[in-house]
Amino acid sequence: MKRLPVPLRFIVVALIAAFVIVRAIPAPTYTDAYYHYNAATRLVSGQGLTDAYLWNYIGAPSSLPAPSHLYWMPLTSITAAVGMGLLNAPGDPRAAQILFIPMLATVACVGFWLGARLGGSKTHGWYAGLLTILSGLFAGFWGAIDTFTPYAFAGSVGLVALGLGVERRRAGWWVLAGVCAALAHLTRADGILLLIVGFLVLLWPWDRLSLSKRLITMAIMTAAYLIVMAPWFIRNLNLVGSPLPVGGAQAIWFRTYDEIFSFPPVSSPQTLFADGIGVFLQSRWLALTQNLGTFVVVEGWVILTPFMLVGLWQRRQVLLVRPFWLYALGLHLAMTFVFPFPGYRGGLFHSAAALVPWWAALGIVGLHGAIDWAARKRRRWNAKTARPVFSAGVLMLALALTVFGILRQQAKPGDAAQLMAELASKLPQDARLMVNDPAAIYYYTGRSSVVLPNEAPEVIQEIATRYDIDYLLIQFQTLADGSRLAAIPEPLTPMLDTPPAFLTPVPLDYADARLYAIDHPAP
Repeated sequence: MKRLPVPLRFIVVALIAAFVIVRAIPAPTYTDAYYHYNAATRLVSGQGLTDAYLWNYIGAPSSLPAPSHLYWMPLTSITAAVGMGLLNAPGDPRAAQILFIPMLATVACVGFWLGARLGGSKTHGWYAGLLTILSGLFAGFWGAIDTFTPYAFAGSVGLVALGLGVERRRAGWWVLAGVCAALAHLTRADGILLLIVGFLVLLWPWDRLSLSKRLITMAIMTAAYLIVMAPWFIRNLNLVGSPLPVGGAQAIWFRTYDEIFSFPPVSSPQTLFADGIGVFLQSRWLALTQNLGTFVVVEGWVILTPFMLVGLWQRRQVLLVRPFWLYALGLHLAMTFVFPFPGYRGGLFHSAAALVPWWAALGIVGLHGAIDWAARKRRRWNAKTARPVFSAGVLMLALALTVFGILRQQAKPGDAAQLMAELASKLPQDARLMVNDPAAIYYYTGRSSVVLPNEAPEVIQEIATRYDIDYLLIQFQTLADGSRLAAIPEPLTPMLDTPPAFLTPVPLDYADARLYAIDHPAP
């Protein structure tokens, strides 16, 4: 196959499109984005990587503020902080996005290069590159201060480096693969899978490569990974006594997603299998069905999924593709059978961002292969004419999904500002709260808070005493049928009708929330 470079015209298109798509999301709108943005703002303001709130109790500190990113990884916040620092604009979401633009443009260029390489022409490159840009439901998240864009950048480039390392067997590609694996791991905990895939392709039994060369190459890749990761490992060793916090592994044993908010966190094999194997099987089946939907609708642009698989089958012997399919398979298995609740609740969606340019290229290859097959079966078909027609149709659908994804993510609660303004006027400046979304409260008000626990109401007072919490806020969501749903874990629902004696109601004008003062026990 020809090795076609990315032309300057596409690079310009990619930069312009990345600018428009990233800028289409003006500010954080959900928990993950609030968290990464808050941490970036504190970092660029000289407060280091710290949190003024707790959004879960896994590895919870004894007081606030506390070290940040002991559950999620730090690169998104660091990237946003660098953007704000470069423009001398702390607290500016637009400045926080600035480095996301070249990252997203690079991902689009990866799509072009893969399309040209796997399809054998620049025409395939243009289709795949444009499809990467018109990434459907992903488009509403490229501009979010979240892991989507950094992970797509590090993951997609890392998979290319691994593929070229297998294909060309040059040390430089393995160095780049190790660096990208580290950047991916610094973005998401499951980024370590890229390093594991690197080990797997180096140990592939059918390659004629001596054991010594395999070991040397593994050492080169691992050294590059460790050099990039070393500062983060050292930081964690100093703070928590281990290179990486181990609390997140508890997600393997969750019986429900809300166990992430348990106090204290108690998920273990004993709790998962306490009532037999039923919960284990149900959770994995639920994750399987949900993740299949993510694969078809989100990763596959709804209609491109079968053509992606056709293209993968047609190119299965290409060495460049081997690390990709190993990673894609490993990711989907892990997010379905190992981490089912985090997986189907967004983990797969986040990590699949690295696959977008690969699926775009394989989808176009598979689509054109299917058209050629149909043309051989139906003599009246002209494959040369049909390819651009069907490709344009796919791009038009992708454009519609992209616009929908952006518009959906731009939607915000209409009167959230009213609640935040009322809290600011009624509560003391140093008051701390217990809420459903501490990251959002900090983003809008700058107040410290902790999350509502997945426990009985009596635990509220214990947590309030530990973290000096003064008020409890319950927010409600209005459903499509007009009913209201309290945004609280299920064990706390009894207090909606019978609040504990240690909670004193505080009147609010805002109808979709309840506020209580928390009475602390006498010392």
